[in-house]
Amino acid sequence: MSLTKYKSKRNLKVSKEPRGRVRKKKSFELIFVIQKHHARSLHYDFRLEVEGVLKSWAIPKGPSRDPQVKRLAIRVEDHPYAYKDFEGEIPSGYGAGTVKIWDHGTYSVDGADAKESEKLIKEGLRKGSLHFFLKGKKLKGEFSLIRMKTLKENQWLFMKKGKHPL
Repeated sequence: MSLTKYKSKRNLKVSKEPRGRVRKKKSFELIFVIQKHHARSLHYDFRLEVEGVLKSWAIPKGPSRDPQVKRLAIRVEDHPYAYKDFEGEIPSGYGAGTVKIWDHGTYSVDGADAKESEKLIKEGLRKGSLHFFLKGKKLKGEFSLIRMKTLKENQWLFMKKGKHPL
């Protein structure tokens, strides 16, 4: 996985954001994090660990726990694994504003181990359809990201699966 796009958008000499390295796999569980980002407009950044980086989507209205609600999720550049812990102020320029962790935890695909879950997520990214189970403090249960059939490849829908909101 490459972090070239991530690095090209930031002045890492000024910003306190993580520098950007691909993480070598050390644990048996994959992580996710959702960061509340007060930038030009408030949004939530949803990140899934895949092959040592964080695959990332900006969710303008934030994630919903209600299965009836679908939220726009805009695919953005991969972020370094260390970004999972980032909270703080991003200086003026790209992404300027305050970042706070809103939720975090682990995820899997159909109860598969980390290696198989990563394989399934990579395949889902290619096909435009991801399904995963989140085990966070706020978000728990089955969720999906589905790429929209629009001219813009980066537009997805984030939704909770199931019958009743948590």
